[in-house]
Amino acid sequence: MEILQVAQHADDLDRASAFYELLLGGPPAARFDPPGLLFFNVGRSRLLLERAAASALVYLQVDDVAATVERLRGLRVEIVDPPHIIFSHTDDSLGPAGTDEWMAFIRDSEGNTVGLVSHEPRHDP
Repeated sequence: MEILQVAQHADDLDRASAFYELLLGGPPAARFDPPGLLFFNVGRSRLLLERAAASALVYLQVDDVAATVERLRGLRVEIVDPPHIIFSHTDDSLGPAGTDEWMAFIRDSEGNTVGLVSHEPRHDP
């Protein structure tokens, strides 16, 4: 079983499309307006931006959280919580063993919070 689709609220599909194109690095896969549906392929899953959807907290895996946040900061995206280590993986139960899990949170164009996650080699103090 896999997650096929996550829905996220968007008041303005044009604005949301521009934001997520920059964030995800590619154009939408499909748009149906009306009724107001915008789809992006994210790995093997779909992100649906929809006027009627509730706000969800979506976490996106990126190669490097710190670099992604700096790129987005340069685009004047609101940084809600800067990059920080949330967990060190000693086994593979939740992430690759021997890595630190980094997270940051941003605000999208529609006011939703989006989490950014990366796994990086552990840096012991």
